Amino acid sequence: MEQYSPVTKEVIKALQEAVGEKYVKTDPAVLDVYKSDESLAPSFWKLPEVVVSAGSTEDVSKVMQIANTFNVPVTPRSAGTSVSCGAVPACHGIVLLMERMNHILELNEDGMYMTVEAGVRTIDIQNAAHDKGLLYAGDPCSSDSCLIGGNLATNAGGNKAVRYGTTRHQVYSVEVVLPSGKVAHLGATLKKCSTGFCLDQLIIGSEGTLGIITKATLKLVPLPPYKLDVLAVFTDLSKATALVPKLVKAGLNPTSVEFMDNNFVRSASDYSELRLPHYEDGCYDIVSIETFNEDELDDKMEKLAAICEECGATDVVEADDRVWKVRRNCLESTRVFSKVATSEDLVVPVTKIADCIQHLVKESQKYDFRVFCLAHAGDGNLHFQILKCDMNDEDWEEQLQAFRAIAYKYVYDLGGRLSGEHGIGLKRLDYMEKYTDPVELELMKTIKRAVDPNWILNPGKVISAD
Repeated sequence: MEQYSPVTKEVIKALQEAVGEKYVKTDPAVLDVYKSDESLAPSFWKLPEVVVSAGSTEDVSKVMQIANTFNVPVTPRSAGTSVSCGAVPACHGIVLLMERMNHILELNEDGMYMTVEAGVRTIDIQNAAHDKGLLYAGDPCSSDSCLIGGNLATNAGGNKAVRYGTTRHQVYSVEVVLPSGKVAHLGATLKKCSTGFCLDQLIIGSEGTLGIITKATLKLVPLPPYKLDVLAVFTDLSKATALVPKLVKAGLNPTSVEFMDNNFVRSASDYSELRLPHYEDGCYDIVSIETFNEDELDDKMEKLAAICEECGATDVVEADDRVWKVRRNCLESTRVFSKVATSEDLVVPVTKIADCIQHLVKESQKYDFRVFCLAHAGDGNLHFQILKCDMNDEDWEEQLQAFRAIAYKYVYDLGGRLSGEHGIGLKRLDYMEKYTDPVELELMKTIKRAVDPNWILNPGKVISAD
């Protein structure tokens, strides 16, 4: 890790002059709030030395210039909903908040785009588009609390990614403050462009290591008028996971295909104070179909029901708001069982997801921790929530490492990767070094050194400094 200077009174004074005294916090109680994220991984948490709240792109630029002058690291932070320690300060220093930059600057109905600041909540973007009969297709499960800047930084996936793609597919352009403090405008409101490198896409998904996104112009699409959500209940895990490839091959083009194992069905139902079909023994596949034609919807729903029954579904019913409430409360519900946990974010080819879930669920039964499984099954992204419960620290770390060694190798052998949507952050840094092709890894480090020679911006995330 690079050697950084501490945050001195001189640094504090410079920050206060840059953004205003009331937006620079050093109170211990405030610092404590920003030592962690939603990762439930206390071993990675670390206190910042100062928390700064930016109100404009100019503020962000000034903070980065100060950081370079005094050799102080900066950790950009959106809403702190990361579960990979992406917003945790690996090296103390400055935590830079984006919450004040929360304005929707333009919504162009004819051009079907929206320009927003980085601190706008994702759900507010979705609602603003919906009010105009349009759809912003980015839909992470934390949409009611996460901010668009964090979505962009991690290339967030979510429930609609199987049809519309991840966050990077919803973006025309970004405004970004580089580690030097310079401001760049990358991309354009164009359907196609072959002019130079695609730098906007390089920044998106870089987890705040190459620049801090301050504004973005987002793509909107027409809102399909016809939609139906279906809950397919299975009492056999293998049958539930085998449904996904069949849906893809059938050409149904679903908007969402979400999987929940019975552990999550029960925990999230209890947390939501709801009781759904086969609470005791059911695994759930939630499938959403959207169309612009009512007859097309009817036809696809008939095909969907037939495929579900052919795969051995015990029940096939309409999924109402209660089902989605249970789905959205999955990760939160596990806190009841364990205050320490880790969320794996594995991604494999869609044709391999059934094999992957079944194999790793079986493998996890050899250990003392508890494992809950859910998946954005339609795009091959599966989440194992691993709960420490009453294990002692030594056994927890030892068994977790043993399981990961098996799981990660298996996933890479299938052609998969460590993260489908949560990012590498600090939590998976060592594994990124181990499993990434050395040439690819060195290329990433070369880019990082070029744009951030002082390694000031979000150090300790994604790639390490040699």
